[in-house]
Amino acid sequence: MKIGLRIDADTFRGTKYGLPNVCRILASHSIKASFFFSVGPDNMGRHLWSLIRPRFFLKMLRTKASTLYGWDILLRGTFWPGPVIGENLGGIIRSTSDAGHEVGLHAWDHHAWQAHIDIMNGVAIYRSLSRSVKLLMHILGRMPTCSAVPGWKCNDLVLLEKEKFPFKYNSDCRGNSIFRPVVDAKQLSRPQIPVTLPTYDEVIGRNGITNSNYNDYMLSLIKPEKLNVLTIHAEVEGIALISMFDRFVKIAQSKGASFVPLGTLLPGYSSIGPAAMIAKEIPGRDGWLSCQVQTILHRERC
Repeated sequence: MKIGLRIDADTFRGTKYGLPNVCRILASHSIKASFFFSVGPDNMGRHLWSLIRPRFFLKMLRTKASTLYGWDILLRGTFWPGPVIGENLGGIIRSTSDAGHEVGLHAWDHHAWQAHIDIMNGVAIYRSLSRSVKLLMHILGRMPTCSAVPGWKCNDLVLLEKEKFPFKYNSDCRGNSIFRPVVDAKQLSRPQIPVTLPTYDEVIGRNGITNSNYNDYMLSLIKPEKLNVLTIHAEVEGIALISMFDRFVKIAQSKGASFVPLGTLLPGYSSIGPAAMIAKEIPGRDGWLSCQVQTILHRERC
C-alpha cells in the first residue's frame, strides 16, 4: 500500500524550523517524499484580516491557531513586508534536494496567491510562477520537478500558464485519481496528482476528531486499492505536531504502508485519463478550492 507524501513549506518559520524536523523523521524511517516550497516573501500574517469572515474566525478557534502555528507566523508580514524565504533559507531548501527528496514549487507569495488568484490574469500568474522558478533554480542548480498551488486554488488560467514550464506533474487540486486536466475541451500535457486525504486543519475539532484519535482516523481513510495522497505542513506536523506525525508514520509502516514521492505514483502516460477541475467548497476549509471532476460521468470528486 503506497501513500504519496507531500510536505508543504508555506512560511519562513516552517522552512527554518519545521522542515529540518520533518526531514529527520523521514530519514529515521528511510522515507523519501515530495516537498513544495514557497520561496518569496512570507506575508502569511495578512490572513488575520480574514478574521472578519465568520467561517475563518471559527476555523482559527477550532484549530487553536496561536498554539498550532505560533504568533510569529500569525503576525508575519502584517505591518511590514515579510522576509524572502528563498533568499534567507536557500541552504535548508537545497539540503532537502540533496537528501534525495522530490522538490517542487509551491508559490512566490503564499498569501498573495490565495488572496488574489480570483482576479489575477495570465500575465500576473506567469510572472508569479516564473520568478519562483528562477529563485528555486538558483537554489537547487536545476529546474524544480513539479508544482502545487497554495490552498489548492487553481483555475483554467493557472493550468494554461503552467503548461509553459517543464514540470513533470502538478498537484493543484483534490480528487481521487491521476488525470490530465481538460481546458476548453482540450487535454493538457501536464498530469495532475490530486491530494485525496484531508489535512489536519480540515478535520481537527470536527465530528469528534481530537489529537488523541486523529492518527487512527487518518489511517482509516487509507485504502490499498485507491490512490492515497497525503499533505502535511512543515508549520504544523513539523513543529507542534512532530511527535504525533512520527507516531503516524510508525503505525502506517507497521500496517504495511510505504510512503513515496508523488512522482513515483505516475502510471504510463497513455493510461492517464481526462478530467476537468472546478471550484468547490469542502467541509473544514474556508473558501473554495479546486476539485477534480470526471468529464465523462460528470461526477464531482473532492
